[in-house]
Amino acid sequence: MTTHNLLLLPGDGIGVETIAEVERLIGFFNSKSNVVRFSVDRDLVGGAAYDAHGVAITDEAMAKAEKADAVIFGAVGGPKWANVPYQHRPEAGLLRLRKDLDLFANLRPAICYPALADASSLKRELVEGLDIMIVRELTGGVYFGEPKEIVTLENGERRAVDTQVYTTHEVERITKVAFDLARKRKNLVHSAEKHNVMRTGVLWKQVTTDVHKSYAPDVTLEHILADNCAMQLIRNPKQFDVIVTDNLFGDVLSDEAAMMTGSLGMLPSASLGAPDPKTGRRKALYEPVHGSAPDIAGKGLANPIATIASFAMALRYSFDLGAEADLVDKAIARVLEKGLRTGDIMQPGMTKVGTSEMGKAIEDELKSLAA
Repeated sequence: MTTHNLLLLPGDGIGVETIAEVERLIGFFNSKSNVVRFSVDRDLVGGAAYDAHGVAITDEAMAKAEKADAVIFGAVGGPKWANVPYQHRPEAGLLRLRKDLDLFANLRPAICYPALADASSLKRELVEGLDIMIVRELTGGVYFGEPKEIVTLENGERRAVDTQVYTTHEVERITKVAFDLARKRKNLVHSAEKHNVMRTGVLWKQVTTDVHKSYAPDVTLEHILADNCAMQLIRNPKQFDVIVTDNLFGDVLSDEAAMMTGSLGMLPSASLGAPDPKTGRRKALYEPVHGSAPDIAGKGLANPIATIASFAMALRYSFDLGAEADLVDKAIARVLEKGLRTGDIMQPGMTKVGTSEMGKAIEDELKSLAA
């Protein structure tokens, strides 16, 4: 039996509650599977880590993340930590994980379950059957470029600077991930950049075109301006399959795509590093796209589906357990088909449930499917 090591970082707010529902499913697989077992460790991140240690993540927690086969992350932040020093803000813990583990490839699927087509802010015919993968470069660009500063000028005005920086290597490796994914999907990649007004956009387009010619000529590549991509996601989202883009545009476009699925509470993500040359193993972190939602934290109202679906992505991308990942996805779909809804996706005539009730219902469907 293979044992995989998981590090759980619940973080703040509803992250604590949704990670608890992932632990429920880990327990299910540990009790039922004769193929795989999960060994679980836990630590603090975000505001919880700051309260305990004065930093958003400790060196000890980072060492655990380095050794883990995958990290399952909850959420960080909240008004409680609004005035902590900038370098210790809760989000700094997540940024350090991404940077130190070199998790450069962020995979954000936007899938509209048939049962939730009417919960989307778009018309049913636009989103029913939607299945998009947004591939976001995660460790470069404007979030990490230097200089990054706020300075006071001689005339007393303040000037803020964020620097957008990309290298050939950074663009090459993220576009290869996108082409590899497209080969297993519909063989179509859209590269979203601002090559009309940004020098980094010019480089992005040139490098993506070169990688396409040398690495993936069998895949169809289309270039699209990032602002037009945002418009087209609302106008006709099903024209897309895989969208590859930089850190800033990927952040915005993936949140936009999330609303097509009915709620941010439905959107999982994976952040992957490069394959180890010897083992082929990638460092990986899996997290829901939603935030810590402090307004509902501790009330049992949070939607755990995005976090559970993130665990399913870990099964698929870190552990090559595609069949088990499919079971989780099917269990989620069945629960939605039966009309169970958390508050964020509630519809007329459906049954409103809380966090643990939704997690338990998905576990029960898993048991039924695995019987």
